[in-house]
Amino acid sequence: MSRRVTTAAVAALVLLSGCGGGDDETTTTGTGQVQSTTESRPAKTQPATTPSKPAPAEKAVGIGEQGAAMFGAPLFKQLDVDKARRVVPWDATTAPGEADLMRQWLDGAKAVGVEPFVTFGASRQKPTQLPTAAQFKQAFVAFRKQFPEVKVFAPWNEVNHKSQPTADHPDRAAAYYDVVRENCKGCTVVAADVLDQAGMERYLARFRSAVRGKPRIWGLHNYSDTNRFRTKGTRAMLRAVPGEIWVTETGGVASFGRSFPFDLERQARALKYTFKLLDLSPRIRRLYVYNWTGAPAGARFDAGLTNADGSPRPAYTALRRELR
Repeated sequence: MSRRVTTAAVAALVLLSGCGGGDDETTTTGTGQVQSTTESRPAKTQPATTPSKPAPAEKAVGIGEQGAAMFGAPLFKQLDVDKARRVVPWDATTAPGEADLMRQWLDGAKAVGVEPFVTFGASRQKPTQLPTAAQFKQAFVAFRKQFPEVKVFAPWNEVNHKSQPTADHPDRAAAYYDVVRENCKGCTVVAADVLDQAGMERYLARFRSAVRGKPRIWGLHNYSDTNRFRTKGTRAMLRAVPGEIWVTETGGVASFGRSFPFDLERQARALKYTFKLLDLSPRIRRLYVYNWTGAPAGARFDAGLTNADGSPRPAYTALRRELR
């Protein structure tokens, strides 16, 4: 799905009542990864100026979702979204059941004409294991052989988050990028895939100094900006790297620990705000909204566009309006 965007940057920040920047929340999302909406504290720099030229007319929008059922849902088909993202353990081809889940998801995407985007992450069996570059290469080559239809990749999910074994090893994260780039000719490879948290710029600087290739696309998860109605993490990313930026995961949270009690109307407002962030720069080219299916009542983290029973939430309606 391509969305026509406006050329104006966001004019002001609107802070939600009770959503201060002091909390440091983490939780396990539907991707099986630990998610955070930690306050980002970028280094002091001059404020970014409004882009001097209008953004291109069309930007791409997709949805991040782990389950294949989304592709058959009538509400999904009504959106006419043609891109989707899934997070997969780096050892998916050898981990029990993971290859079957990947095949079901890819078959579902193919049936409705959706381009798959795969991001690798920690092993479910050994979540703290940091594979060597050689181990990662062996796993990636095996994945490519089994699932050759995937042409869009990010080597590791939220490389800078403390839940990930790459958090203190940007050089290893850079090595994984080089592995995918060198072993996937003709593929689109997204570098870094960072969360907008404190220390993001330092991590990116170390990543850039270690990588052999010259990334032209960078991944960002700007949950903090989206849900705190601000721009500083996204602007920090624009200053930190050259080239295109894809917001590979973000969304309005319906609930998240103490910081965000369950509130579907607030979630919808945050979903609308993430599209204002998309308009900040012509360099921001894609947005993947996370996620489709809402969590059961009482869950600590919930960002679903639909309720657990499949009925639409206000955030779904907001997304549909943005995509018109």
